[in-house]
Amino acid sequence: MFPTLIGTVVIAGIVGYLSEKTDFTRNGYLPSIIICVGGAFLFYFIRIMFGLRFGAPGIDAILSSIGALIIVPTHYRK
Repeated sequence: MFPTLIGTVVIAGIVGYLSEKTDFTRNGYLPSIIICVGGAFLFYFIRIMFGLRFGAPGIDAILSSIGALIIVPTHYRK
């Protein structure tokens, strides 16, 4: 369970970095990484508590990170 949590954080950080690198978002590197990690943590704990999952833990981390970037509004977006 602990390696899955660490992997989720690493994957979410990479997704946050790549979203800024490819201009998917314009929040800044650190805010995007924080948003992605927060969304991935939230979905990880929902996965543990309720058994809701889309597939492998890595796929869940990627989808939840992208979903958090889309849902969370920031004042930097145009």
